[in-house]
Amino acid sequence: MGDLRVRVDRALAEFVDSEIGALTALDVELEPVAEQLRASVTGGKRIRPAFCYWGWRAAGQPDAEPMVRAAAALELVHAAAIVHDDIIDRSPLRRGRITAHARLGDGLAIMIGDLLLAWAGELFHTSGLPRTFLARAVSAWTAMGRELIAGECLEILRTGAAPDVGRSLQVVRLKTGSYTIEWPLRIGAVLGGAAPAVLEALTAYARPLGEAFQLRDDLWGVFADPAATGKSSLDDLTGRKPTALLALTLERADDSDRVQLQELLQAPVQEDETARIRQIMHRSGARDQIRQMIDDRAAAARAALERVRLPSEAAGALTRLITEVTADV
Repeated sequence: MGDLRVRVDRALAEFVDSEIGALTALDVELEPVAEQLRASVTGGKRIRPAFCYWGWRAAGQPDAEPMVRAAAALELVHAAAIVHDDIIDRSPLRRGRITAHARLGDGLAIMIGDLLLAWAGELFHTSGLPRTFLARAVSAWTAMGRELIAGECLEILRTGAAPDVGRSLQVVRLKTGSYTIEWPLRIGAVLGGAAPAVLEALTAYARPLGEAFQLRDDLWGVFADPAATGKSSLDDLTGRKPTALLALTLERADDSDRVQLQELLQAPVQEDETARIRQIMHRSGARDQIRQMIDDRAAAARAALERVRLPSEAAGALTRLITEVTADV
């Protein structure tokens, strides 16, 4: 797994260096934009490329450098989504660094996100895989983008609305789960010509695991140390994001805690108020329930793998990825 991350990093570095050279050759005034583009691709766990690569291997295909480059393109989709998401959320930090919009303004940040998306398509289609293979994945790539944007839009539309766990989970599935796990995995498998039974099993694995990943991220957004996550623990709370964690807290809290939480969320949450919110979430049992939901979904993903015969190396990697994306705070 570590070796795969190194190879993805190398593929991204080579591609980004080439593209930045072409960009700055147009005008040296674009240097700050180029610097931010490079920063936007630096760091991260490379989860999406990993699922894409192991989808390919699950289809019975051998290791191949063109597939590593194709998988690396998924990281550029993620980088673009992060830049745009940070604008929407007004997030000042990401991965411990100043965000694109905080550094350069909304206009340039939007352009950076757009260019990263264009780069993703370019790297994917110039990866070196045969064109007949790439053609197999067109509809999956399109569906991934559709669901990612739909999830983002629904989150914006539902922010500040009455909490609803079911509607929160729908956003989880579309905004994060599908483009983090399900579609990267499916794209890799489709590229590799996976049999229908394998695709069905991988979907049964990916859907609950994608939900678990975002539910874990919601917990991290409130309870994890910002030094470890690289972003503020105030973002989700101040933005009144329609997370399942917040919905469950408001649903399960007693009257006194519910009123107190609603009052705290009326204005931007301050650092000294987060401890009170965490206590309310603990007392309501919402945090424990979210953790149980994560564990249940991880178990469902494991069960899906057990129902299909995959190459042993791919099965082992996909099993390890379950632990990686659902680890506790």
